Amino acid sequence: MIDSARYPRLSRIDNPARLREFPESELGEIAREVRDYLVQSVASSGGHFGAGLGVVELTVALHYLYDTPADRIVWDVGHQCYPHKILTGRRDRITTVKKKDGLAPFPRREESEYDTFGVGHSSTSISAALGMAIAAQRKGDERKIVAVIGDGAMTAGMAYEALNHGGDVKPDMLVILNDNQMSISENVGALTQMLARLMSSRTLNRMRESGKKMMKREGFLWRFAKRWEEHAKGMFMPSTLFEELGFHYTGPIDGHDIPQLVGALRTLKELKGPQLLHVITTKGKGYARAEREQIDYHAVGPFDPDKGLAKKGASKPTYTEIFGDWLCDQAAADPRLHAITPAMREGSGLVRFSKAWPSRYFDVGIAEQHAVTLGAGMACEGAKPVVAIYSTFLQRAYDQLIHDVALQNLDVLFAIDRGGLVGPDGATHSGSFDLSYLRCIPNMVVMAPADERECRQMLSTGFRYQGPAAVRYPRGSGPGVAVDDDLATLPIGKAEVRREGQGIALIAFGALVAPAAKVAETLGATLVNMRFVKPLDEALVLELAGSHAAFVTLEDNAIAGGAGAGVGELLAARGIVLPILHLGLADSYLEHASREELLAESGLDVAGIEAAIRARFGEFIPVSAIRSTG
Repeated sequence: MIDSARYPRLSRIDNPARLREFPESELGEIAREVRDYLVQSVASSGGHFGAGLGVVELTVALHYLYDTPADRIVWDVGHQCYPHKILTGRRDRITTVKKKDGLAPFPRREESEYDTFGVGHSSTSISAALGMAIAAQRKGDERKIVAVIGDGAMTAGMAYEALNHGGDVKPDMLVILNDNQMSISENVGALTQMLARLMSSRTLNRMRESGKKMMKREGFLWRFAKRWEEHAKGMFMPSTLFEELGFHYTGPIDGHDIPQLVGALRTLKELKGPQLLHVITTKGKGYARAEREQIDYHAVGPFDPDKGLAKKGASKPTYTEIFGDWLCDQAAADPRLHAITPAMREGSGLVRFSKAWPSRYFDVGIAEQHAVTLGAGMACEGAKPVVAIYSTFLQRAYDQLIHDVALQNLDVLFAIDRGGLVGPDGATHSGSFDLSYLRCIPNMVVMAPADERECRQMLSTGFRYQGPAAVRYPRGSGPGVAVDDDLATLPIGKAEVRREGQGIALIAFGALVAPAAKVAETLGATLVNMRFVKPLDEALVLELAGSHAAFVTLEDNAIAGGAGAGVGELLAARGIVLPILHLGLADSYLEHASREELLAESGLDVAGIEAAIRARFGEFIPVSAIRSTG
């Protein structure tokens, strides 16, 4: 429970209505208590950190002035939602964020009536809020609608599609642009430069607002001032972009100055039509280390708040690190290589490459569709682009993958990180569907490594292949297989028999080869590391079908349309009737928990795999294996 002595005000706030009982003069102290509570809570349990610290004052002001949950606040992405959760009845459970059966790391409609829209991917808030505003107006409902979007999320085209539509239909709504010059890492692109110019023009804004107060809203002087304002905006302030899209622009204002925030929000709350408020904040505000090291403190594990993050000790390299090292080695060997990322430099392992080959590195911002088609354009001119992207984010560029790359058979390699179950970030970030949505695309080569060495070999294989190819690997470390420093390749479409057994053949893809190996040993079964989801090693599958009584396919992907389905389709096409057990992810979304907990819940750990095989194919297990396991 919360310490009422340390948090005398926050301990009395178990919902926004209680917050609104305090006098406005105490909001600053409430914000201080929320920030301190957030630091202590995340330090004890881990979670998203810097983004929430940056919006404490804004969150307090919004819930103070708006009648939530009747009024709607839509958060973008949701990294910044912890203060919102603290103020909306989840204060005492905030340390359970990302844990099994705990709070979700992002706003989630099923979790609270204050979470008006479920998020996790960026740049959706304006569209969702616009839809709410239109629906409310059609019903004659006068509830207020607010979207809060960061400047990083404003690099995505979807945000401008929503602004373009909102300025046309002109509903009563407020968009708050939370400008901290950061996404997960530093923002990139012309928009960032535009907003930087806006920040530098706050003096002009103060002059403008002071002048308005001195003049009556009528007569020649007022008309002249308005005309001067538009010219001045065009010369100094690219805010005209938003006004040309139909949103009345206010700002920029200090997002940590509560009196200024409350004053601006109180005014805008009563205005009709689409409004945009530009606030300047600091990611990590109030915790000095997070302000200085904004990338490292975006999301953290447990740490001592007095000492900061501990240095990580030596451990097995992650698949992301394997990719980053390979990328640098391949770039040194081939000047055609160019690397593209949609705002995931750190997460996708591109930091070293970005420093070593800056002219061949392209961070396009949160613009997955553009990232894929940019690679297609490069390939048209003889470059060899490598698009480094999370599985869940590649979903956002599926049409570009099909239409712009595969249909034209262009030479683009996709390095797909976070394939399969990701864990604590939950369903929004799980890479559960990539094998299904990739294997149905003509011209694609799709690979899934069983270990670290194979990951590097597959990356080289995909790079050398003339056409679209994808290497899909999981989050975290592999089984610990040593990696060779060369750029060796694998024969395309050839699987590997890792153990010869009898009765049952375990046909495993990617990360599930390791647990399948233990089960195969216990059951005396054959184990195949398929390596290639597409093209399948058809000859080997057909050979095994003639010598085994049953197949078990295993994958860290949705069973529906997945890699195992390809094995079944092959047998059906050849008229082969053979019992098959498909093990993978069920037709449902999994909640947040550790990757290990989710694998166990899905029956994809060693115990679950063995139990499923014994239940279905006990009669095909050799007698010697049954005796050896009791």
